Amino acid sequence: MYPLPENIEITEEIAGVLNEFIGKGHRKIGVLVDNNTLIHCYPLIEPVLPPHFLIHIAPGEKHKDLSTCNGIWEEMTHHQMDRDSLLINLGGGVIGDMGGFCAATYKRGISFINIPTTLLAQVDASIGGKLGVDFQGFKNHIGVFQEPERVFICPEFLNTLPTKELRSGFAEVIKHALIKDASHWEKVVKNHWDLQPWYHHIEHSVYIKNQIVQEDPGESGIRKLLNFGHTVGHAIERHYLHEPDPLLHGEAIAIGMICEAHISAFKQGFPSDQLQMISNYIISNYGKVDIPLEELNAITKNVLQDKKNVEGQIMCTLLTSIGQAVYNIPVTLSEIEQSLQFYSSLGD
Repeated sequence: MYPLPENIEITEEIAGVLNEFIGKGHRKIGVLVDNNTLIHCYPLIEPVLPPHFLIHIAPGEKHKDLSTCNGIWEEMTHHQMDRDSLLINLGGGVIGDMGGFCAATYKRGISFINIPTTLLAQVDASIGGKLGVDFQGFKNHIGVFQEPERVFICPEFLNTLPTKELRSGFAEVIKHALIKDASHWEKVVKNHWDLQPWYHHIEHSVYIKNQIVQEDPGESGIRKLLNFGHTVGHAIERHYLHEPDPLLHGEAIAIGMICEAHISAFKQGFPSDQLQMISNYIISNYGKVDIPLEELNAITKNVLQDKKNVEGQIMCTLLTSIGQAVYNIPVTLSEIEQSLQFYSSLGD
């Protein structure tokens, strides 16, 4: 068992704990859902909720923008939510990020809780109070820091996920081990992604992320460790966002971790055998995305808008060894493109 923060509860009885919490009374209650959580997840909590209304949005990262927020704010206004109201975000990272952002900015802030229903949200996105939406395709370009009143994590929701979504969330489990816990990495690599002990990984990831966030809630220092794989990963995710079958966040981050481990090898002396181990394990679980050479430059240029950049300088979180990472390491566009070439060459 890992110690958890006061506002986070992992439970197998979501209806019971939610019923107890909602009993405190809020003047108006809205539940934010998408097409998937409305069908598969809302029925698990609907019977214990007091009178409430639904805010229904389309699923997927491509809808995580200000136009969707406008629709959410319109519904909140239509139902006359005031500052004693509560917004329940029932869904994955998109719902949690966007719903929290809308709640934190509506009438200068109302209470919200997160009920993460994807592995990605349970191990990462719902923890730490980062809220935001994408802008012109750039990830979480507009946002704020605001902790939810509570986060209720129920592994039962994982049973509602498509295989691809569950595997996507596994990337953040890998990330937490690589940046902070070599012994946990040893446990992870013993099994393929679909044979992992999810409850244990959820507890571990919440513990690791909370430790880091408590030390640096505003991401001025050590919290940047959590960005490993995300500089290149976000650039890849943006590039494929409007494809008929876009890469999921975790799929892009998996590629990003290989690329940034490669950069770590020549900038931080990250051991080549560990680079090979990480690359082999990730590809054995996620397969290989065929990135045409002529697209590498366009992907690379996406990092110029990365939130971690300082005065035009690209900053990365890199590994010194498995379980140890450093942040604010300057990298060049050329080094990022070389890392993408390295990924593309794997298996050749």
